[in-house]
Amino acid sequence: MDDLPNLADFPARTTEILRFGDTDALGHVNNAVFATMYEGGRIGALSAVPQHPGCSVVIVRLVIDFRGELLWPGTVEVGTRLTKIGTSSLTFTQALFQKGRCVSTSESVLVYFDMQTRKAMPLSEDVRAVLRRLAPEA
Repeated sequence: MDDLPNLADFPARTTEILRFGDTDALGHVNNAVFATMYEGGRIGALSAVPQHPGCSVVIVRLVIDFRGELLWPGTVEVGTRLTKIGTSSLTFTQALFQKGRCVSTSESVLVYFDMQTRKAMPLSEDVRAVLRRLAPEA
């Protein structure tokens, strides 16, 4: 396998508790649950960003690479970092870790969305300022 990230590579981290119902017939955590855990990591990272009335974020791209088995019971550490700030979009790189071992990596793109016009909207300066603090290199 190629070089896998370490949890220390990610400035934002959340912990997810695995449930018995997350498993599939083989005893692995089901692949759809990975997307849910990644969503929790992104939401946690965005919790410091100012919310504007009538504005939300929508996911427009999600790529998940499965790197190893994820087994119940236990917890999963979700590492999240913002890697790019666009005009109206945010690109995140994430990874899932169980007992210190990387089991999955992901890249996602979110777009700021005007709920009234149903179209992308530019990131405001106050939002950009907070995002730069979350990812100064982005």
